[in-house]
Amino acid sequence: MARDLPPMDPELSAALEEIPDEFLLANVVDFDDLPGTRERMTQLLEAMLEEMPERPGVESEDVAAPGPTDDRDLPLRVYRPVDAEGPLPCVYWIHGGGMVLGDLDQDDPTCERLADELGCVVVSVDYRLAPEHPYPAPVDDCYAGLEWVAANAADLGADALRIAIGGQSAGAGLSAAVALRARDEGGPDLCHQHLIYPMLDDRNVTESSEQVTDIGIWDRGMNVRAWEAYLDELSGAGDLPPYAAPGRVEDLSGLPPTYLDVGTHDAFRDETRAYAERLLAGGVETEFHLWPGAYHAYETFAPEARLSRETWETRLNALRRAFDA
Repeated sequence: MARDLPPMDPELSAALEEIPDEFLLANVVDFDDLPGTRERMTQLLEAMLEEMPERPGVESEDVAAPGPTDDRDLPLRVYRPVDAEGPLPCVYWIHGGGMVLGDLDQDDPTCERLADELGCVVVSVDYRLAPEHPYPAPVDDCYAGLEWVAANAADLGADALRIAIGGQSAGAGLSAAVALRARDEGGPDLCHQHLIYPMLDDRNVTESSEQVTDIGIWDRGMNVRAWEAYLDELSGAGDLPPYAAPGRVEDLSGLPPTYLDVGTHDAFRDETRAYAERLLAGGVETEFHLWPGAYHAYETFAPEARLSRETWETRLNALRRAFDA
């Protein structure tokens, strides 16, 4: 039986208690009706975006890149600081959503903030979602987008030698998979990977996976169903194809310098920590932060909390160092 978690951060706990029931993922996500869930998420996102500050110093445009298959272009959204002179560093960003939810609109605030505060180009990719498009479709989409960004860096006002890859949750897991594929296939050079509470391992056998079951955000039950949607009958199998679950990849050497963070009250806590340790063992420059008393996506639900502000500044500093190296 899993041991009890220590107390949650008081500010984050208070914010969690104030979240209306209709905003809690546990009450929104229905894996038996994902189309309906996506509609509800869109409505909730629109309500949340109304409260987000505008960033007039950032402009964005939607573009289409060649996808990995001939029947679909790949939607991308490009964010740039207004009037900035390039070439600028670039963050290639992959949204979260458990491999089954999310779109370009979801991470507009995050991408705009990165572009504004770092003075960089941000390119966000709209990959296909499971279960309609299980593995390897999301990885293929994200990899195709990265190749396009690297090949078109000059037109984007970006520096091809300073491309970082990153994302949150499932987006971080896909970032890790794409970085591994780029390493193995001689793909675009990455100066950094930025993995925010990454979804890495389909097995769900860690202590934190057993502990985080009823917070109402992203917990064990949702994570099990999400991996099943993404991997189908392969979820939890003894062997997986390459890049399906980066947490299972044995050799992590040769990857770009990496930043990872996760909260103590996140189901991904232990798999993130294990990945950081294995990156270090593989000789990869690694920065890892374990935020005390923090749950999944806490900085989204409690942006003004002290820990959320500290987290954001730590993440921005990691990217600044990567771009200045």
